[in-house]
Amino acid sequence: MRTPPPFAAILGGTPDEVDAAFYEALQSGDIAKLMACWADDEEIACIHPGGARAIGPSDIRASFEALFANGASVDARPQCLARWHSSHTAVHHLVESVNVMTSTGRGTALVTTTHVFHRSAQGWRLVVHHASPGTPQDARAPERTPQVLH
Repeated sequence: MRTPPPFAAILGGTPDEVDAAFYEALQSGDIAKLMACWADDEEIACIHPGGARAIGPSDIRASFEALFANGASVDARPQCLARWHSSHTAVHHLVESVNVMTSTGRGTALVTTTHVFHRSAQGWRLVVHHASPGTPQDARAPERTPQVLH
């Protein structure tokens, strides 16, 4: 019997699809699907709001397992997404509206987040998730006027 490909490999692999899969896995508390979004590299990094930096797949997995411990679920909804893509690197800067349900109750917070993706032989994968506490001002869409630099 053949083992099915990792979840992120099934996606088609664009940075937007990997980002969507990341949030789907986060909302369902599925650690295997969440980790399939990450590059298989010892230099990947994850920083949770107010948390320590986790480096490498095993530390990142442990940080999310602790987040999901005791039946907690995380409902993070991305908004105000700004994207920058090149041939092998993509950066998504966004605001997450996060509803956290634990055994002691429910809480909501805004989190400013940066995702960095790298395209490898396996397709696009997450290499950095950096999240910091946000403010209500972060939830407003930035006013942008197109600019030409040349």
